[in-house]
Amino acid sequence: MAASKAKYFTAGIIPYIIWGTMSVPLRNIKSFPPQEILFYRLLVSIILVWATIFIFRKKALSNDLNFLKSISSKERNKLFVLTFLSAVLITGNWFTYIYAVNSVSLKAAAFAYMVCPLLTALCGFIILKEQLSKAKIIALIIAFVSIALLATGSLHEVLWAIVVASFYALYVIVLKVIKHFDKFNFLGVQLIISGLLLLPLYFTNAASFPVSGFFWAHIFLIAIIFTIIPLFLNSYALLGMPSSALGILIYLNPIVAFAVAFFYFKEQIDVHQLFAYLLLLVSIVIFNAQLIKSLVTNKQ
Repeated sequence: MAASKAKYFTAGIIPYIIWGTMSVPLRNIKSFPPQEILFYRLLVSIILVWATIFIFRKKALSNDLNFLKSISSKERNKLFVLTFLSAVLITGNWFTYIYAVNSVSLKAAAFAYMVCPLLTALCGFIILKEQLSKAKIIALIIAFVSIALLATGSLHEVLWAIVVASFYALYVIVLKVIKHFDKFNFLGVQLIISGLLLLPLYFTNAASFPVSGFFWAHIFLIAIIFTIIPLFLNSYALLGMPSSALGILIYLNPIVAFAVAFFYFKEQIDVHQLFAYLLLLVSIVIFNAQLIKSLVTNKQ
């Protein structure tokens, strides 16, 4: 049982570490508009995912189509609505995050994923009726204190952070409700819907087709490493973890983003910001103390 939990726990951690470093390739192509970066990111992701599905995962696709045929029209409509909603939410998260990194600040982008776990855990408790132990409540209070410390700066940054976080928190909740589908196939459908949603925005602000090899190298990097792999792992982790637990792991994102901003981009971090990030780390340990204990005990 503990080995199974370790598998989901690992799958839950990896995406947020990856996403924490995403500011590096995004800053490298900062001169391109955010909607253009997102559109081509999605286009490449769609091509790669569906090529993989048609070549290597035909059986899984057939199973999903048979499942759709077997359920009632009411259940099918509900599934379509939830799938569309999840695509809207993740697209909104991607666009606002790219804008925050390139047009607001790295701190605002990192701050978004500090607010997000609180919203995710709260939504999991209210919507999905997931229970929170006293230790988890204490962890969330500690996290809230750290967020309050970091919110003493720019109101503009805080508001953008809340917008980015809200999209992702609700996305995690919707994803938790959707079951029975192969997660890679589901990702493919999500990406298509996201691409269609962006078409009007892309054509409204149409620019010449980019021919820069530097741009396309980064788009493929973002599509594979920062989109397909982490989204698949994120969906997989939700099969074996409550959304509140996965939500608290989002704190790894701003911790990694903080390290990237400080060590790579040389952004200035004052003492109270450093203290706030350390509090976040403490909240992660407390929130996942029982799971971590079971994993350590099993290995001994």
